[in-house]
Amino acid sequence: MTLITEDGAAEDRFTRADTLEAALAAEGPVLVPLPVAADYLAKRPGAETGISVPGATSIDEIRPHLAAAALVAVEFPGFSDGRGFSLARKIRREGFAGTLRASGPLIADQFADALACGFTEVELPETMANRQPVQQWLAAKETMSVHYQTGYGTEPSILQQRLTARKGATR
Repeated sequence: MTLITEDGAAEDRFTRADTLEAALAAEGPVLVPLPVAADYLAKRPGAETGISVPGATSIDEIRPHLAAAALVAVEFPGFSDGRGFSLARKIRREGFAGTLRASGPLIADQFADALACGFTEVELPETMANRQPVQQWLAAKETMSVHYQTGYGTEPSILQQRLTARKGATR
């Protein structure tokens, strides 16, 4: 897997563990699936923990674990499934300030949107990273400066900008 932040390639500090036993045996920060999270956190309170969730997961299922998580990895089944972007916004609206990772076969053209939705990093399978190297991701990040959706990114949306301009023109 290749991990990309807005600054470039990064080292992954988290070890993926699919079972409670594997998580307890791992050293250092651990990334566990949502169904394992409660049991792991009960046995290792205060441990640096990441939680892996499918993009179709309800925010209600994730909410109880956000305060204890250092990382939430939203799993994308394919680049054409955008539910993970919506989930990222909901996680950020819940006040989660930790690392938010998009994980799966995304494409570089989605990097700017991922960052605007609140993701801080993208984890790619090697097959995807080989087709679109880190430099391509960093270049793609700069291709969008405004968004159609309200509430994405730090600047007003295109609609908000147009409404503001229209109000100024009628005065």
